[in-house]
Amino acid sequence: MEATYPLRVQAIRSRGQKPRMYVSFPLALAAAIGLEPGDQVQWELLDRGELHLVRIKTVAPAAQSKSRKS
Repeated sequence: MEATYPLRVQAIRSRGQKPRMYVSFPLALAAAIGLEPGDQVQWELLDRGELHLVRIKTVAPAAQSKSRKS
């Protein structure tokens, strides 16, 4: 299943500093992959049109499976 989350890159311009670019992460997408505040991630550049966000340390899912075996 593929889902898309369109967003815009934001520029923050502070006096005396170089502009910085920010990308917000949609809450629905963060919840779907279990991303939490403080998680360490890095961008992996594949080509000019594709970036991958890679979690540096993966964590076990917090939710437990509710399925039952017969």
